Amino acid sequence: MSATLRRARRLVPFLLVAVWLVVGGVLGPYAGRLGEVATDDQAAFLPRSAESTEVVTAQRAFRQQETLPVIVVWTAGGGPTAGEAGAGRAVIERRTADADRALAPLAHDRGASGAASPALPSDDGRAIEAVVPLRPDLGDDLAPTLDRIRAAAERVPGTTVQLAGPAATRADLADAFAGIDGLLLGVALATVLVILLLVYRSVLLPLVIIFSAVLALGLACAVVYALADHGMVRVDGQVQGILSILVIGAATDYALLLTARHREELAAGADRFAAVTGALRGSSGAIVASAATVALGLLALLLSDLTNNRALGPVGAVGIGCAVLSTLTFLPAVLSLLGRTAYWPSRTHAGGTGHGVWRRVAGLVDRAPRRVWAVALAALLAAAAFAPTLASQGTPLDETFVNDAPSVAAQRTLGRHFPGGSGNPTVIVADARRLPEVLAAARTTEGVASAAGVGASGRPGGTPLVVEGRVRIDATLASAADGDDALRTVARLRAALHAVPGADALVGGYTAQRYDTLRTAERDRTLIVPVVLAVILLVLTVLLRSLLTPVLLVATVALNFLATLGVSGLVFRHVFGFGGTDPSVPLYGFVFLVALGVDYNIFLMSRVREESLRHGVREGVLRGLVTTGGVITSAGVVLAATFAALGVIPLAFLAQIAFIVAFGVLLDTLVVRSLLVPALVRDIGAPAWWPGRLGRDRTGTGDAPSARG
Repeated sequence: MSATLRRARRLVPFLLVAVWLVVGGVLGPYAGRLGEVATDDQAAFLPRSAESTEVVTAQRAFRQQETLPVIVVWTAGGGPTAGEAGAGRAVIERRTADADRALAPLAHDRGASGAASPALPSDDGRAIEAVVPLRPDLGDDLAPTLDRIRAAAERVPGTTVQLAGPAATRADLADAFAGIDGLLLGVALATVLVILLLVYRSVLLPLVIIFSAVLALGLACAVVYALADHGMVRVDGQVQGILSILVIGAATDYALLLTARHREELAAGADRFAAVTGALRGSSGAIVASAATVALGLLALLLSDLTNNRALGPVGAVGIGCAVLSTLTFLPAVLSLLGRTAYWPSRTHAGGTGHGVWRRVAGLVDRAPRRVWAVALAALLAAAAFAPTLASQGTPLDETFVNDAPSVAAQRTLGRHFPGGSGNPTVIVADARRLPEVLAAARTTEGVASAAGVGASGRPGGTPLVVEGRVRIDATLASAADGDDALRTVARLRAALHAVPGADALVGGYTAQRYDTLRTAERDRTLIVPVVLAVILLVLTVLLRSLLTPVLLVATVALNFLATLGVSGLVFRHVFGFGGTDPSVPLYGFVFLVALGVDYNIFLMSRVREESLRHGVREGVLRGLVTTGGVITSAGVVLAATFAALGVIPLAFLAQIAFIVAFGVLLDTLVVRSLLVPALVRDIGAPAWWPGRLGRDRTGTGDAPSARG
């Protein structure tokens, strides 16, 4: 090699590091700025083609501006509002009048979009409610506005004030996501750092890997920020949190695979530049293939009719792309500059930690492959049998938050004294000429407490407002708007109203939106699951140049997913006390677990194929298991720990995702990849690689010596 080429080779790492440092300095701050382009408008995340979404559009014609209601609930501090010493009706009337006077000045509050509704006492005389319409674009001003409403409402003597309704729930969600950038990232990075220190027993390398992951996250957040700022993707707190975890976990996993090969090259005597070249040559194919499975799996979410699912697809794919870019450019550049120093004070011997453990595992697989895969398969099938116990019919409001939120407690109070759907009506839009028939059909539907046309004031009662020949009706359900009974009522109500000739009735509102979301989620799973499996099968076929092995790998990770759902169903109900899961949880769990689970099988089987080409199939399986066992297990633990960090956000949806992915990754790493897959391939032998060259080489099934190094 000429002196010029040698100088150029030494210059490239410096240039790459310099470029990434500039990228980190300029784009890094965007990791904390995604909240600026995040939306908390839940209407933006409704199914595109659902009936309830049509109602949202139709409603805009019936009011001058969109509102975000907050329901004020008064109860007596020491007992029922109307019960003290038989005070009766006079107490109710006096406190109702006090409530009206207390809220009257709020009509001029900068956060309100109009006057509060008249205060309404409950039938049992123990509570009072009123609805204050707020501007939907308050953003950071929402919490101060609610504080002013609470302060005004507390002027009613002898009562306790609570705030319920969409505005209060949105404020509690904002509190749950407050500081998500710093808290979630800090917990995830600290967890990863501890694990890396234990894995490498090195001071410098874990910091380099962490820094590489942070650079990838900064770049990903900058790209997502630009896309969201131009309206190309939507971001909310959930998508933001998953992006951080996904990038940190994936970048660390890919770094573990690269550094494991780099360590092997150094142990074989290569210099620092040759070691990096060899590591890239040996690991880049598996890294790119595994990243492709995750990115393509996420992009399959674009087929969803739910906007939040479609948002996660490209956002997650951008994150994976940035993780790969950082791993294959910045990290090799730093390793080529540091050489063996990166592993100090640990020595750079091949295989890393746990080599002896994996020799014993390989020996077990070699001695009794059929018994190993049979036991592993039976255990997974037993767990998968409980998968139907995971209810994905939605999470009621009182289970949305892991801890009891103020809006949830207020909603429970509201439900004890008023009809379950009070303050959260089901909205009907119909032809004004069929108003009497529509009202009659709605009022006689089982589960509907009341129904009335909405007037020009925006409140039910009086002469209904007719706009472009259409009229709006608000129906109050007898049961809680977020309960299963309410969902059944909406289904009955739609059937009844659709049967009214010429009414062209549409049923929307919160409960109908939840109903449509559930039905859409079921449709999404039916469509997206086969697409993801087909994409992964295609990537594996290209990578492994085989047909049977990719089918086996896809089948095993799908079984791992079902087993994880089974365990999750039991744990959620009997340990965490969750009555149900968000309808998107199974789909997210599938995409993450299947795509990420295939990652570890890609890491294993690409090495098995490499070793099998040199030593035969039997020896290739054993060598591949021994050499990758420690690094893949470490990667699985890192990914499980990073997803578990989602549990610091007190939302049931993210807690459920955290458990499903963390448990599923560990199950895949410790059972599927370590025992089931190697034992199956060992038992099948060379035919597992059919129709590739390995599959035609029958010598691969011969008595090769066992793997001892």
